[in-house]
Amino acid sequence: MYFPKKTDYDYDLRLLPHGVGRFWYGVLLLALIVLPLLVPQYLLSQATFVGIFAIGGLGLALLTGYTGQFSIGHAAFMGVGAYATVVLEHMGVPFVLALPLGGAVAALAGLVVGIPALRLSGMYLAIGTLAFAFIIEEVLTRWEGVTRGASGLAVKQATLFGFALSPGPKLYYAVVFIAVCAFLFALNILRAPLGQAMMAIRESQVAAQSMGVHLARVKLAAFSISAAMTGIAGGLYAHAIQFISPEQFGIMLSIELIVVIFVGGIGMLHGPVFGALFIVLLPQAIAIAKDYLPKAVGELPGLQAAVYALVLLLFVLLEPQGLAGLWVKIKHYFSMFPYYRKGSLRRGKSFARSESW
Repeated sequence: MYFPKKTDYDYDLRLLPHGVGRFWYGVLLLALIVLPLLVPQYLLSQATFVGIFAIGGLGLALLTGYTGQFSIGHAAFMGVGAYATVVLEHMGVPFVLALPLGGAVAALAGLVVGIPALRLSGMYLAIGTLAFAFIIEEVLTRWEGVTRGASGLAVKQATLFGFALSPGPKLYYAVVFIAVCAFLFALNILRAPLGQAMMAIRESQVAAQSMGVHLARVKLAAFSISAAMTGIAGGLYAHAIQFISPEQFGIMLSIELIVVIFVGGIGMLHGPVFGALFIVLLPQAIAIAKDYLPKAVGELPGLQAAVYALVLLLFVLLEPQGLAGLWVKIKHYFSMFPYYRKGSLRRGKSFARSESW
């Protein structure tokens, strides 16, 4: 078991405090770099979608997991980012500028939602974000002069420094690079005063306000940052599928993002990665399982949504910390073996919280 030695005050300010973490992150980065050389095209495309959903899930995790503002309409921001990026590229804006601009447009949409959301909380906030998602889907359908409505919009071939970002290794590397930057950005936010204020609001808005946290500013910043990251994921998603239409950014995509953060581990930075792996692999598992199910069950149109709901319910009831929390428990078990005792991790966390006060 590793015990960190904090010999200076800068220890807690480092991105990677100890060598063990730097080593394993280096191994992970090396594995991501060589992955296109080891897997076929189909698996590489699935890995690309894992990176995209990890970015989108991270945006939702910052809002829901770290600020406590529950949203079930985040697919709207993904749709805004996707359409803004594609439309800008059709206007001649290069991909390297269109993608962040698409994220900025999504951030403006998040600001629009965040202003009325200041007076909402809990289930009312969730219903408000869902209503916004329906509005955005209707706007994308009706604004045919820009979005071509229900006919959909073909995605222009993106280029980066002269290289075509067609689905394959090049797009995969672009997604990996943006995902790494997104997680570093999120990690720095959580270490900054803004991140501390977000987590204070999550725990208690009254207590946070009594300590001087400006609730309106922090909530609006959380909505904008979350929407921007989800919008960037939407722009990458558009280039991965090469064609977008309004129905692709409906309630089902919002549910998938919710599954990403809850199954992955809400309130844990690694959670969206675990959740993205789960959400990409689950449809493949369902497709395989259909061959062994009765025909009447396997051909049900809502089978995938029902499985999502069941899995989400089981994780909320049995493993609230998700796959990331389960991974922490597994590491704790082996680090304490053979002296592990049930509940020792929970007691350790309780002691750490009491010690911090």
